[in-house]
Amino acid sequence: METNESLKLAEAICKFLSDKKAQDIVKIYVADKTIIADYFIIASGRSTTQVHALCDNLEEFCSKKFLLDVRRREGVQEGRWACLDFGEVIVHIFDDEQRLFYHLERLWGEGEKYIDEE
Repeated sequence: METNESLKLAEAICKFLSDKKAQDIVKIYVADKTIIADYFIIASGRSTTQVHALCDNLEEFCSKKFLLDVRRREGVQEGRWACLDFGEVIVHIFDDEQRLFYHLERLWGEGEKYIDEE
């Protein structure tokens, strides 16, 4: 997938998460800092149940819309910090406590806060 394609995927994921009521969605371009991905998406769920549901629904969305299966998923069962690897885009979904603790934005850069313009 080219950077333009990974940008489209990252933007579609942000929109999807927003539609599913995820909070504080941030898209960070990391291709100039690491070879593991082009973008990190960071979002929060209000509860472990919502984190779990966001992950399951996002996997289904990417599979249907982009024919893209998750390469690796971690932490989904616990619902406190889940990581979904879609190749060029890696999605981190936290509960509030874990997001404050890990503060990935501090490590990778502030990124762009996603604002749904519809």
